[in-house]
Formats: sequence, structure tokens, C-alpha cells
Amino acid sequence: MNFDQAVSQRVAAVSESATLAIDGKAKALKAAGEDVIGFGAGEPDFPTPAHIVEAAARACADPAMHRYSPAGGLPALRAAIAEKTARDSGLAVEANQVLVANGGKHALFNVFLTLLDPGDEVLLPAPYWVSYPEQIRFAGATPVELPTDVSTSFRVTVEQLEAARTPQTKAMVFVSPSNPTGSVYLPEQVEAIGRWAADAGIWVITDEIYEHLVYGDAEHVSMPVVVPDVRDRCVVVNGVAKTYAMTGWRVGWSIAPASVTSAIARLQSHATSNVANVAQAAALAAVSGPMDAVAEMRATYDRRRKLAHERLNDIDGIDCPLPEGAFYAFPSVRGLFGREIGGRRVDSAQTLCEVLLETVKVALVPGEGFGAPDCVRLSYALSDDDLVKGLDRMADALA
Repeated sequence: MNFDQAVSQRVAAVSESATLAIDGKAKALKAAGEDVIGFGAGEPDFPTPAHIVEAAARACADPAMHRYSPAGGLPALRAAIAEKTARDSGLAVEANQVLVANGGKHALFNVFLTLLDPGDEVLLPAPYWVSYPEQIRFAGATPVELPTDVSTSFRVTVEQLEAARTPQTKAMVFVSPSNPTGSVYLPEQVEAIGRWAADAGIWVITDEIYEHLVYGDAEHVSMPVVVPDVRDRCVVVNGVAKTYAMTGWRVGWSIAPASVTSAIARLQSHATSNVANVAQAAALAAVSGPMDAVAEMRATYDRRRKLAHERLNDIDGIDCPLPEGAFYAFPSVRGLFGREIGGRRVDSAQTLCEVLLETVKVALVPGEGFGAPDCVRLSYALSDDDLVKGLDRMADALA
């Protein structure tokens, strides 16, 4: 059998996640005994806080957690997420608007499949997280990329959005703080974009997974809070992965008008049923518990972002803006194009990443997957020692 022909067209059209691909290569080299510094994965290097792990351990021993539970999430967790959302962002929602999914990525996938039809267009500011365009296409819709760059702090403008809008525009994706750029929109910019979306009558899918990871004067604001008129056509996606160092627990959620959440629940009931109950118990402890560990992690990321920013800009040919949120640096490496590094001529971010992994065992993610072919992404959510070691290797290789 020709297995290429057996695979459906929709799956064949999906590209591999660039971030998971580079992380997989780095881990394979490590498993083979290589001393690899991995800047690729968007994953906190901290353990999940102890009180959350303890809640999961208790849930393991509870027979009630050994059974199926509602597809949309444990009622106690949905209520706690509604309370957490009001506490943290000021958005007042009901528990029946919350849908618990298998991570933020799954929540987004649910949302796109529920809202989009073939022929719809989705405005997607670039650089973007690698899974957004793939999920949009899988739902049959078309992502319409709107490029941004360092000159605008990687923030899209209302003028760009309006110029790209057509009768087929169904929705836009809005992300602040941003993966991969680390940029954070100003409150007045969030308000202006929200008012434009409300007036245009399009849906907004706003990803708030990095809401607690902002630094300096940057401020996270939730669009449906500053523009209440957008609430009837807005879906907020969030999760425990980044804030509480729980990437492997796979718990995220969407918050939408109740009718949309009900539709998402129908979809999820046929796709995965409930999220693992033990993971939900852990998420419940996270969203309703203390934030001390979160503050400590944020302070560490703050220190590391300044170090990464300074050291990257010391390398001739690299231009790195100071990240304002999340835990990524997203420097332009165009100034390195045309150089010979490690015996190869570098003519793209992809080539640069291949050369650095091969020669000095440093794993970065090329910007092509983010819609920014002149850039690379580095996560500074790794130990201080590895951060310094990796930056030293890059500086030596690119000197």
C-alpha cells in the first residue's frame, strides 16, 4: 500500500510543529550523549508547585476520579476558572461559558472547528504561534497573514486589519503577550482593535495563556474587559501550562458565549470526552491557590530576559528587541545572512538554526514557522547556567 495516498488530504496538508520538531531533535541528541542547549521549547524549567502536585496525588486515591466526568469539565473546575478569570483579568463570566480542554492548543483547535467554515477568512497578525495557521486551515478556512516587524514592536494596527478585511472575514486572532515575539500591546491599542472588531462584527479569538508573564511597565489587559461590545463575538483561550509550569498536565480552556461553549462541548464529547480527572484536580488547585510560586518564576524570567537581550545584541548581525512578556526573545538575524558559518553559507534563519545545532549544539527555532523568516526564537525558560552557556556558544560561533 502507498501510505502517502492513504492519508487524507486535510492531514497531508498539515505541517509539523516547528517548535516540537526542533525540541525533538535536541532531545534526540541529548539522548545520544550530546551536550545540547535547547532554546526551542516554550516550556517553564520549574517544577509544578508542590500544592498542585499534592492535589493530584489526593485525586489519584479518590475512586470518584476513576470514572468518566462531564465532557466540558468538572463543574468545580469550570466554576473556579470563572472566578479566576474575574479575579485576574476583570472579566465576569459564568461557569457554563467555560469549556475545559486538553491544553490550550486543544482549546484553540476546538474553537476554530466550531466557528469556521470553508471559505471563511481569519486575520492572523504575524509573527504568530506555529499552530494557528495550521489549525485554521484544518477547519477549512484561510489564514490571512498581516506582517509586523520590530519598527511596530510586532503589533498590528487597526489600519492593517481594516485593509485586510473582506466580506469573507469571519474572525481575527489576537495575542498579547505574544508567542513568539514577547511583545505586549498597550491598553489603548487593545481597546482600539477591540472597538474595530466590534464595529466590523467579526469574531475575536484572544489567546491569554501568558497573561501573568509581563515585565517592566508592560500590562496585560483582556480585550472583552476594555471593550464590552466585543464580548458577544469573543472567545478567550487560556490554561495552566505557562503560568503554573504545568505544560505536561494538559489542561486549558475556552471562555465563550454559552451557546458557543455548548457547541464546543458537543464536539469534544465525540473527540476526547473529558480531560483526565487527576489533571483537572491539579488545575483546580492551581487556579484557586496561592500565586507565590508564579511571582518567583516571573522574577526569574524577568532577569533572564534582560540577560538574553543584552547578550544577543552584543553579537554583530543580530538585532533583538527587549521582550515585554512571555519567555521568548525573537531577534532578527538578517544581518548574518551571507556569512559563512561552520563551513556553510547562511542564507536563511532555517540554515542558521541547522548550522548552530550541528556545530555548537545550540537549538533555536527558525522564524519561518512563525511567519517571520528573518528571525529566530529563543526561549529563556531554561536554567541560568544553560542560558549563559548557550549564549556563549552562539557568540563564539558567530564571532
